[in-house]
Amino acid sequence: MSSPLDNLPESKVQHQSAFGQLVTGPPGAGKSTYCHGLHQFLTALNRPIHIINLDPAVSNPPYPCSISITELVDLDSVMEEYGLGPNGAKLYCLEYLEANFDWLIDRLDEVLENDGGNGYVVFDTPGQVELWTNHDSLKNMVEKLGKLDYRLAAVHLSDAHYITDASKFISVVLLALRAMLQMEMPHVNVLSKIDLLSTYGELPFDLSYYTEVQDLSYLLAKLDSEPRAAKFGKLNKAMVELVDDFGLVGFETLAVEDKSSMINLVRLVDKMTGYVFIPHNQDSEDDMNAVNTQALFGSVMSGGNGNDVRDVQERWLNNKDAYDEFEREQWAMEWEERKRQQSSGNKHQHRHQHDHEH
Repeated sequence: MSSPLDNLPESKVQHQSAFGQLVTGPPGAGKSTYCHGLHQFLTALNRPIHIINLDPAVSNPPYPCSISITELVDLDSVMEEYGLGPNGAKLYCLEYLEANFDWLIDRLDEVLENDGGNGYVVFDTPGQVELWTNHDSLKNMVEKLGKLDYRLAAVHLSDAHYITDASKFISVVLLALRAMLQMEMPHVNVLSKIDLLSTYGELPFDLSYYTEVQDLSYLLAKLDSEPRAAKFGKLNKAMVELVDDFGLVGFETLAVEDKSSMINLVRLVDKMTGYVFIPHNQDSEDDMNAVNTQALFGSVMSGGNGNDVRDVQERWLNNKDAYDEFEREQWAMEWEERKRQQSSGNKHQHRHQHDHEH
């Protein structure tokens, strides 16, 4: 016999929510290095962070990993079972994850359980560009997460080395534009490894030309002078005009081991996702202070003036050696001060213990 309760709607499951980043970029762009550096950086600030590895080819990521797609499916098994190559197997793994999206949500609920809705997740993606330029599985999962109140921004990394070659730079810009159009989410493009740029020789233009993606027609003369690119003159001109017409692409800069560089990028992403506007937790004054300290960090550090590309050029290109020497001196002074404070603290503790015993 049926019961009147049988026709009642099922209770809606309350899932956890979070802020975070979707880290994309081609192979060698420094995605894993960035994720590892971000984990160290935010952990030092006492901000909860969970990194989710979405690369089925990496079973042991170099960073502390809260969730890995390899818990569900791994690349070697898919290649062996279905006779696929590495690229096809990666596409299959992402499709399999999408089909088992409930598994991902359950795992996210587990790791975010104690973060009170203000957790921070970072999704590290494979370097296969099709996954975030042409294939829909990753996009579909990001859209589903958005409906569950995950406030994410895409951080798209490109190796700064590519700006030293006109044809490579245009390719990087086109790839970034394609990712922006495909993913349809808050998006920041980043030139990574900016600290290595001085080793590649002098740039034809100031760094601001590349970060602001100014009139790319100036690069056409350079392309026309290259034998391998000159025969594609009309195609080069059409691609440059396409980028200029959209007017969407610009780049931030990143040196993972440089604190000010990380501060600027984290602050920018915090603004894009709304992390700076986390509401007070009225149930606990301590929680309220901690949450607001984390949120305000994103908007007020470094004076809140943004990452001036002229300062970046001065630091990493024009006077890198002088700045490196200055930083070494600052680190030495800081280390000596820490040792002095630690020694003073140990003496105070020993004196207090001695007085207590007598």
